Amino acid sequence: MKNVLVVGGAGYVGGTITDMIKDANYNVRVYDKLLYEDSYRKEIDFVYGDILDTEALLPHLKWADVVVWLAAIVGDGACQLNPDLTIAVNQEAVKWLAQNFDKRIIFMSTCSVYGAQDKELDELSPKNPLSLYASTKLKAEEYLRDKDAIIFRLGTLFGVGDLYSRIRLDLVVNILTVKAFTIGKISVFGGDQFRPLLHVKDVARAVTMNLESSHTGVFNLHRQNVRIRDLAYQVRMHFPDIIIEETDMPFQDTRNYRVTSEKANKVFGFKSIHSIDEGIDGLKFLVETRRIKNLNSPRYSNQAYLKEMEGVEHGLRAVAS
Repeated sequence: MKNVLVVGGAGYVGGTITDMIKDANYNVRVYDKLLYEDSYRKEIDFVYGDILDTEALLPHLKWADVVVWLAAIVGDGACQLNPDLTIAVNQEAVKWLAQNFDKRIIFMSTCSVYGAQDKELDELSPKNPLSLYASTKLKAEEYLRDKDAIIFRLGTLFGVGDLYSRIRLDLVVNILTVKAFTIGKISVFGGDQFRPLLHVKDVARAVTMNLESSHTGVFNLHRQNVRIRDLAYQVRMHFPDIIIEETDMPFQDTRNYRVTSEKANKVFGFKSIHSIDEGIDGLKFLVETRRIKNLNSPRYSNQAYLKEMEGVEHGLRAVAS
């Protein structure tokens, strides 16, 4: 049984990845600072820690045969709140990992490294990162180029991953589902923008398939490319009484892109099995049965929560001074 260290394993993506790796009979350890969580309740070996505390992290790297690196500040808006911290977490911490770990690495990048382009994009397509989030992820990819590392450029995630981890309500499928339930209306700005969508559980499948594979390099992962307008009408199939309000958008959306995941399919047999409808239904069940107490809580949005925490920290510093 190999030892798998899941760095950032308490989060939205990490929750389902950790469950699936455990079910595959690996020894799993989660290293996480619980940025968005108040506790970690799974019966899995857990270490509370910050990736920037390299002295604390290093012994766990020595224990591991495989590192699944999920720790990051995720999203364009969240990354802009503190650019220096974003670079330290998303970029420089990965550089340190590459210098201090010589075994298997599985790393999460993003399809947003391609920027806004009109054609279907594969892994060799030109990169044009238009945000700090995308540029730090692309730089991190470079640090792992000569390692035993497989890099997944993820599409826009959706769905419910596991029973415990915080759900993200700042992702387009999840946002539209919640809006349909709470206000009975979906507002679509522009609508011709494409997103390559992917269920969070399919990420976990790709990770588990490659814990011991020899595959390295970059792979796009997505299920399908969907126009935002079409997605809104797909959500309405689950909430027939909602209103869809469309507004022309005069500016270019920097997240307008389509990708192909044919390389992942050919190389290691990846094929998405979790549909968008399944993702909508999963979240619909949570909101309709009132299993999320406050859908407007900043906790469910990376940018909103980090901005609130930044305000709290600023206030504490002001009091202390």
